[in-house]
Amino acid sequence: MKKNIQRLVRCAVMTAATLLVASCDNTPKFQVSGVITQAADSLLIFEDMALDGPQVIDSVRLDAEGAFSFSAKAPEGSPGFYRLRIGGQIVNLAVDSTEAITVNASFPTMASGYAVEGNDDCKKIKELTLRQMDLQARAQAVASDPHLTGDAPADSIYRMMERYRKEVSTNYIYKEPMKAYAYFALFQGIAVNQAFLKIFDPLSRRDDVRPFQAVATSWDQFYPNSVRSQNLHNIAMEGLKTQAILRGQDNGLQIDPSMVSEATLIDLPLVDNKGNIRHLTDLAGKVVLLDFHLFSADGSPARIMSLRELYNKYHDRGLEIYQVSLDEDEHFWKTQTAALPWISVHDSDGARSGAYLAAAPGVPCSFIIGRNNEVVMGPAQIKDLDSDIARQL
Repeated sequence: MKKNIQRLVRCAVMTAATLLVASCDNTPKFQVSGVITQAADSLLIFEDMALDGPQVIDSVRLDAEGAFSFSAKAPEGSPGFYRLRIGGQIVNLAVDSTEAITVNASFPTMASGYAVEGNDDCKKIKELTLRQMDLQARAQAVASDPHLTGDAPADSIYRMMERYRKEVSTNYIYKEPMKAYAYFALFQGIAVNQAFLKIFDPLSRRDDVRPFQAVATSWDQFYPNSVRSQNLHNIAMEGLKTQAILRGQDNGLQIDPSMVSEATLIDLPLVDNKGNIRHLTDLAGKVVLLDFHLFSADGSPARIMSLRELYNKYHDRGLEIYQVSLDEDEHFWKTQTAALPWISVHDSDGARSGAYLAAAPGVPCSFIIGRNNEVVMGPAQIKDLDSDIARQL
């Protein structure tokens, strides 16, 4: 009897100690809660979508009411990605910090019919998920069509995916590349006849490197040194290497992968005021002032005069100015730039410039690009344009 009492006392002390530690835990946490109806006795799993695969954080067996609540350590360094799952029904979530996210749904259509509050990125992720589901349904219908033979199904699916890539790039990735939903969009895919097709694949398509570079560059500004930013850079780098090697093979050359260097800037192939396509990456070897400008703005003449002084002072030492006009009126832009000595290009809707502008406080703004095609200073780091350029030269 005495031993039993002692055991009970020890258990009580250990329980009290555990509760005391828990009450003193100041670890920042976020919460995901809500209700999933029509799912009684179903196991709801809450997972962290880590870079090395999903990791279970918690789970609960739902009752008839379907209420649930999970909490976990807030992500560090950059937004984190998580999911709620019952079997193959999945709700993808993004978490910035310590927010409280609410998810309400009904099984078995929770993957498409859920409602989410508490994080705007989660709403955009739902939009992307619904678009991806629609693409997959249409692609599978084509693949299963008995009237289509030969290469017709594959060609049709390729065109569908190409349209999807352009739409998602413009409306999601380049629009706000610093956002979690832009990162999420890069890793979407569809399953057709049990084959998984990546929507963005920088190892197979040269154009798909650019979206990864766009998000990586923007995340470097907002989430410096984060694991996910580095992961994006690694993927983009592998894409650059692969595409360089393939282009070399097309020209009968053998290229050593170790000789392909990383370009940390995003190329801007835009038409200049003389009708020529000018690539930002073609200026390797020069120090480049990448300048975003509105000639229709009140302060434009004074800014152009200051840039002329910089250009006259440093051009012979290796400075080039690559100026992107964001003016809507193309004719007005051409008249304003006819006498300028530097490269003047036009991007009226900012679609190609979005990744840079996302990291800028406003327009006009400038970035300094080093001789090795790397962004060395953004708007937040530039304090004195003249001396900052001189240091790079």
